[in-house]
Amino acid sequence: MKVVIKIGGFFFGDKLDHNSVSSYANVLKNVRRHGQEIVVVTGGGETARRYIGAARALGASEAQCDQIGIYATRLNARLLISALGEDAFPEVPETIEELRRNFLMRKIVAMGGLQPAHSTDAVAAIVAETINADVLLKTTDAPGVCTKDPKKHPDAKKLDVISVGKLLEMLSSKSLAAGDYELIDPIALKVIQRSRILTRIIPGDDPKSIERALKEEAIGTKIVP
Repeated sequence: MKVVIKIGGFFFGDKLDHNSVSSYANVLKNVRRHGQEIVVVTGGGETARRYIGAARALGASEAQCDQIGIYATRLNARLLISALGEDAFPEVPETIEELRRNFLMRKIVAMGGLQPAHSTDAVAAIVAETINADVLLKTTDAPGVCTKDPKKHPDAKKLDVISVGKLLEMLSSKSLAAGDYELIDPIALKVIQRSRILTRIIPGDDPKSIERALKEEAIGTKIVP
């Protein structure tokens, strides 16, 4: 099985814990030993936000800020490679062509962003499309797709299954506007829809959520094309 895993930027917060990175790496190693072929796409997290904020204050263009964000995502990918050791391909691909070559080595490929104006959600979807992945998993700091932002609304309910169309509709509503409750990039959803990629948004607080999702347990929210 070919698996693409997007580790959200929330994981790479201002209090980055090397033990948490190690726990994720151990789960990924175990998944690989069970025969899965894996690509991991890492978000930029607090490092990206901090540097982008400083760059904007210094007068950098949005294109320059995008590039800084990409560097931050690749830094996080390199951190994960350090934890994965021999199970990982040692370099971070910077293009789709490099990804294809690295993936052939049958090791875990860790990567970040690719080009300005593309979120790492979109990158993960494009990667899944490129390698013809069986499943795309996106880890978040929420239990899955909820009817409202669960951090602000105690009555928010998790949805077990949702269509791409319905999710796009939710993202465009005021209650789930961009910057309010980050779910998944609309561009990523368009890629998921056109290539009919089975996708699941899962809670990222426990790395074992990945193993549970791959066993098709009822966890998170399944996105159907």
